[in-house]
Amino acid sequence: MSSSNETPIHLVLITGMSGSGKSVALTALEDVGFYCVDNLPPELLESFIELEQSHKASKVAIAMDVRSAGSLPGLPKRLAQLQHHAQRPVNLTTVFLDATTDTLVRRFSETRRLHPLSLKQFNDQHRALTDAIEQERELLAELRDQALVLDTSLIRPTHLRSQIKDLLGATQAPLTLVFESFAFKRGIPMDADFVFDVRMLANPHYEPELKPLTGRDAPVAAYLAAQSEVRQMERQITDFLGHWLPQMLRDHRSYVTVAIGCTGGQHRSVYLVEQLARAFATDWSTRVRHREADAWPAAPPAASPDQG
Repeated sequence: MSSSNETPIHLVLITGMSGSGKSVALTALEDVGFYCVDNLPPELLESFIELEQSHKASKVAIAMDVRSAGSLPGLPKRLAQLQHHAQRPVNLTTVFLDATTDTLVRRFSETRRLHPLSLKQFNDQHRALTDAIEQERELLAELRDQALVLDTSLIRPTHLRSQIKDLLGATQAPLTLVFESFAFKRGIPMDADFVFDVRMLANPHYEPELKPLTGRDAPVAAYLAAQSEVRQMERQITDFLGHWLPQMLRDHRSYVTVAIGCTGGQHRSVYLVEQLARAFATDWSTRVRHREADAWPAAPPAASPDQG
């Protein structure tokens, strides 16, 4: 049993889908002083943490994934026991990296690597790969439900590293709010807990002087702030979150991702994300992401004129 006056060890568990960027995340943590271990079998978790605690380590990151498929079902129980029975207190942060199936298929095809659950004897390798990915989702579902989820489908590795470093800087807060803007034309973020559609609001895209700007630019912000429906939308989202966030905190939630979407992810959603993050920053730890600015590959030209 740990003593409350001992310095805790910060343990970050990186898990998620094969091909989602776990090695990139581990590199980011190594850059900020974490001792990192990839593919540690869950059976060795307790003894490894005891060893690191005896070495007076303060920051440790471990990657675990479907390569240890046989041991994964018992991992949540092991993590709970570790926090209660370790020699020193353990502050645990679990990060789950995810991506769409199409993205994962493309990444495996480009690298020509075999998925850990793929069966080599299948003649239809594309079918074998998609089946393996869906099987992996089922195996990791319980871990995903307990973790901070990051959707890496559309972001560059450099931005993933930045997001990992930024989010882990807020791990000591009781609840961290992540506000994320996105474009509906590129899909809804997989990591969103709440999604708000703001495409019905006045669109700066149709104002020639505002079209090349973003929702972070003062002229666009002034234009949208002057619209009564934009102000009403902001109030309603604020009221909704203000009511439910305390209850989510009581339910031991550590992270909540609020996604705001418009057509192009450039004007309306960006503006509202900035406004909401500023408003909630007085009471909560907040982070901002603008997905289309970090998109990988770069966002293609619009198929429709309705951007913004």
